[in-house]
Amino acid sequence: MKKIFELLPELEGDESLYISNLLEKLSEDRSKLFANIYRSRRKDPVLLLILALIGLLGVAGIHRFFVGHVGMGILYVLTAGLCFVGTIVDMINYRNFAFEYNRKVADDLMKDLER
Repeated sequence: MKKIFELLPELEGDESLYISNLLEKLSEDRSKLFANIYRSRRKDPVLLLILALIGLLGVAGIHRFFVGHVGMGILYVLTAGLCFVGTIVDMINYRNFAFEYNRKVADDLMKDLER
């Protein structure tokens, strides 16, 4: 667990535990490489929340495009965030959206590093 706090101190909660479990499988050099690449690819949950807030005030769905949910992003743009209800629900669940995206990034990165 100490390794995760040294390499990626910005991680919190479930994401920190998940990445910590992945890093246990890697050597020190591979862990540093993973941390550098992961840091550049991960999405910050706070930025996702800010984008969802922008959806309430302007163009809804930006936060969905940000995490790769293109279909839902288009739906949100066309329906004003499902009449703002979908955007509000997404603002409540913003950490889950970010963790889901970041978990996929970490898994893809682990597959690349194991080759």
